[in-house]
Amino acid sequence: MFPKNTWYVACTPTEIDDKPLGRQICGEKIVFYRGPEGKVVALDDFCPHRGAALSLGTVCEGKLVCGYHGLVMDCDGKVASMPGQRVQGFPRNRSFPVVERHGFIWVWTGDEKLADDSNIPQLDWANNPEWAYGGGLYHIHCDYRLMIDNLMDLTHETYVHTTSIGQKEIDETPVSTKTEGESVVTSRFMENVMAPPFWRANLRGNNLADDVPVDRWQVCRFTPPSHVLIEVGVAHAGKGGYHADPKDKVSSIVVDFITPETDTSMWYFWGMARNFNPKDKALTAQIREGQGKVFAEDTAVLEAQQRNLTLFPQRKLLMLNIDAGGVQSRRIIDRLIAQELAPAQAPAPAQHQAA
Repeated sequence: MFPKNTWYVACTPTEIDDKPLGRQICGEKIVFYRGPEGKVVALDDFCPHRGAALSLGTVCEGKLVCGYHGLVMDCDGKVASMPGQRVQGFPRNRSFPVVERHGFIWVWTGDEKLADDSNIPQLDWANNPEWAYGGGLYHIHCDYRLMIDNLMDLTHETYVHTTSIGQKEIDETPVSTKTEGESVVTSRFMENVMAPPFWRANLRGNNLADDVPVDRWQVCRFTPPSHVLIEVGVAHAGKGGYHADPKDKVSSIVVDFITPETDTSMWYFWGMARNFNPKDKALTAQIREGQGKVFAEDTAVLEAQQRNLTLFPQRKLLMLNIDAGGVQSRRIIDRLIAQELAPAQAPAPAQHQAA
């Protein structure tokens, strides 16, 4: 159900600064911690002695210490020592390629020989002082692809987010969908509308009038395995919309890193990067709080949807024109999964017996 030969966001740096973190990603139980010189390490979260979770242990001088019987493990997965025991014959734990970059910890759960950190997405805003970012993490009990569907079709905002970002013009405005290589882009441009509450607050945050008509845009971009970045914003009407001068608009990038845990659960790293008033920490906190409430509303819908799909697996779902972004994104995911499975499913060569 999910590609493995790819990079997923596993956690944020602060989650592992003080102690090990156990997290299941793509079905793999992994422990993350800081090894020698603070470098991130990712190992199989399984003590070879009695199967205890190593993530319940501690880190001492860059080594992971099991909290059950004191087994000590090096960052390469090899057992270094254990009180009163010879450890030369102990099995080595699997280590996972892991990289700290752009304010996130990225992990590769597939064939480590294929891991290439140049394939980690380039996030220009993450290392630019002219941008600010604030976000959070939700653990959601649903198939990760349901979240991709949700983000690639924003017509639900009119009904799910009525008090924040929703407005009737969203589902009244046509949406465009196109595939660009391994990416899918859906876009919607609304002209001469009134901004909903969330965007009125952002207009005020950039010292702009919030009670005048605006042009609003939503450009959603899916890239494998499960990342969705959404360009959003409003500009005073007639000032150029998406291309308006920064003094006439507020624009941001909604950041959605969706990491599968199991077939029916996921880790959702959400946030918003903006390039207006980036040093205003109070504004960052305000936007983060507002966005967190929006995504909490999505969570309730998606978890109820998953419960229905689990109860009624035989029922077929309708595929409408507004679903095109999610449908095309799933096709890319399916193709990647098929490519990974192809070698394993190839038929064995025929055995010829001598006459």
